[in-house]
Amino acid sequence: MNTVRGVLKVYLGAAPGVGKTCAMLEEAHDRLKGGEDVVVGVVETHGRSGTAVRLEGLPVIPPRRVSYRGSTYDELDVAAIIERKPDVVLVDELAHTVHGEDTTAKRWQDVHRLLDAGINVISTVNIQHLESLNDVVTTITGHVQNETIPDPVLREAEEVELIDLSPDALRVRLRQGQVYGPATVDAALSKFFRKGNLTALRELALLWLADQVDDGLEKYRSEEGIKEPWAARERILVAVGGGPKTAALIRRGRRIAGRIAGRELLVVHVLAADGPPRMSPEQMSEARSLTESLGGSWHVLSGDDVPRTLLDFATTVNASQLVVGASRQGFAQRLLMRSTSAAIIDGAGDIDVHIVAVDPPATHWSAPAPPTSLSPARLATGWVLATILTIVVTLANLALGDPTAHLSTAIMSFVLASVVVALVGGLWPALATAIGGALLLNWFFTAPTHTLSITEPKNIFLLIVFVLVAVLVAQVVDGAVRRQRESQEARRHAQLMTELARSVIRDGIGIQEILEQIATTFGQDGVALATVEGTALVPEYKVGIPIESVTLADEAFSLDDQHVLALVGRPLTSSEQQLLEAYSGRLVSLMTQAQLNRTRTQARQLEAANSVRTALLTAVSHDLRTPLATIKTAVSGLLLDDVDLPRDAQVELLRTIESSSDRLDRIVADLLDMSRIHTNKLEVKAVTVGPAELVAQTLHHMDPSLVPPSLEVRVPRELPAITTDAALMERVLENLISNAAKHTDAGVTIDATQDGERILIRVIDYGPGLTEESKARLFTPFTRFGDTTNSHGLGLGAAVARGLAEGVGGTLTADDTPGGGLTMVLSLPLTITPATADSAPTPAHETTVGSAS
Repeated sequence: MNTVRGVLKVYLGAAPGVGKTCAMLEEAHDRLKGGEDVVVGVVETHGRSGTAVRLEGLPVIPPRRVSYRGSTYDELDVAAIIERKPDVVLVDELAHTVHGEDTTAKRWQDVHRLLDAGINVISTVNIQHLESLNDVVTTITGHVQNETIPDPVLREAEEVELIDLSPDALRVRLRQGQVYGPATVDAALSKFFRKGNLTALRELALLWLADQVDDGLEKYRSEEGIKEPWAARERILVAVGGGPKTAALIRRGRRIAGRIAGRELLVVHVLAADGPPRMSPEQMSEARSLTESLGGSWHVLSGDDVPRTLLDFATTVNASQLVVGASRQGFAQRLLMRSTSAAIIDGAGDIDVHIVAVDPPATHWSAPAPPTSLSPARLATGWVLATILTIVVTLANLALGDPTAHLSTAIMSFVLASVVVALVGGLWPALATAIGGALLLNWFFTAPTHTLSITEPKNIFLLIVFVLVAVLVAQVVDGAVRRQRESQEARRHAQLMTELARSVIRDGIGIQEILEQIATTFGQDGVALATVEGTALVPEYKVGIPIESVTLADEAFSLDDQHVLALVGRPLTSSEQQLLEAYSGRLVSLMTQAQLNRTRTQARQLEAANSVRTALLTAVSHDLRTPLATIKTAVSGLLLDDVDLPRDAQVELLRTIESSSDRLDRIVADLLDMSRIHTNKLEVKAVTVGPAELVAQTLHHMDPSLVPPSLEVRVPRELPAITTDAALMERVLENLISNAAKHTDAGVTIDATQDGERILIRVIDYGPGLTEESKARLFTPFTRFGDTTNSHGLGLGAAVARGLAEGVGGTLTADDTPGGGLTMVLSLPLTITPATADSAPTPAHETTVGSAS
């Protein structure tokens, strides 16, 4: 059964001494009274009486005592808390560095272990300890914060409560000795606790928490499907179209936003999906620079329907106010065409709209460009077809004879032409066909001909009906095309969201794959997930064209305090930007997950390192002390003045000293070899040697006491020679042979065979063997099986042997011996794999191959 992860709550302090620890203790008392099992893991009182008083009456888990650089410290006892398994544990000072040999261990890592164990944690931290604010805090206070926590640690907390105090009140508390001792009050007031510093830190805390609340609000609106903007934070959206007053519009938006903390300025320009751009690249660059210099963010959208595109984007970013520039229109303009600003006002809903006059009154009126849902190529085809069909239909009807006798035929012909043009080119070419057809019908086919006057009322009625039919058909076609486009776009968005949903549940998909999806889906030339350093971007993941600066990106979406998603390519439509928000959310999730995985990996590595150190100290304390004690006892016996030892006893004592010294030498050699292996400092000297010769040299150099009494060697001399480090391989074989001798009385066999380009040397024993679990741990340092107090060695032999074998490109594995026992298989290449020698080695020539990894 999986343990449910615990819940983290953090009291965030605007500055030291605001009372976050006291608030945490007061909550603990309330929870205790409510029946919850609450314990104190660690609380730093700093000698403050108010904190100590609030600590009374709370169960305390005794801290573990840690000695470090001559001093003793109380640290959080994680193991004891997990064993106690309370409902809630109090852990003060989340950014604290844990004292000990490992100076990288942090208290927040201990908190993660408690959360993983299913224990709820309440902790505290000051705003100056956030990693993302480290440089800002240093600039403000002049003091470098050495103890920091990664932002995701605090962002993952289910609840963050700000403990705030006005700068004046905090300075009064400081003068009263409620924060520091009297000796340090004056220095603190004149340095870190200056009023300006405290005000700036307070604003940082409020802004950080406001961002957290805003992220939570956006998440809630997204989960609940809420489309209407909630003006929890003022976001001023300025729409610019490239006119001469673009800069004035942006500055007006800045004035409306003011300098009030928490208000945001967004400037947006809508590009026509089809047709010429409304702003030149130079104008867009100037507008972007001005926006960024005023503290705003620049956005480019794409869409035919400017009002709808702006309103969709405003809803997406939860804008509270919209600033739009509008020129004054004459009567004819207002009568014939609805303005963009009027359309925005009608569709704005709860968004406040500011209309700013940007152009002087027009002295000459020109018809606005006709809106269309069709592509430029299709529109051009419509105009060409309108011209051709108008001429063809006129000539065809004139060829029938008396024009006035065929008026109905001519009208139906022009209606058909208008319908065909409408199907191809949409509203405006069809309207031109209808009007042109009406004029031609009046001129050629109604009496009196060759004049624009009409004598019969029914002909007037027919012409009016003709024009209306043509216009209505064109509008129907235009609307059908628009709906078709919207349907295709909706289907495409649904497919993209389905693919994104699949990527969420698909195993193994990562950030790089998401970026590739974004580049492909949205037609971008370059996509990068980067860290922001000033205006420079440091890509962590990238696809396509490199993006090294914010100014080089066409779009930049902020993911968190440090990361942005930068894009280079075509402008995005407002609906595509909404889709990209979903991708951004997935990226943030993956980044948080990656950060947590790195944190957990570091914690496991630290835990493993601590285990190794503990095992090393335990082993060294026994395995070094035993031979040293033996040597000391033997030397003391030889130095006795009042005892005349016989010659045989003296020789025995000297042999004891020699054997114990050899044992010490082997232990130290194993430690040195393991150190060289781990630090890639193993120097390999390649020589050419036959397998039979290598085994013979190993047995010749071994201590006779380590050679098994019953040994069978089956190594054919016809096996090809190998190029390897003979001295290192002798060490490996010596270890394997001596270990085999310790675990069997039935004898040991050494054989060798060739397997392709490798030589396999097997050391076979017929002892009890190892279980699968034991074989899995065989090559782990400081692992010993069936040890007693008389066991020799540190448990490094197998680990060192494998490291030496891998250093020359070989492998060392453990197999079961048929019938019982253990077979160690040393596989060596015919030619050393990490060779960097300038020439091939010979039996008489040694070559330093390099450092083995």
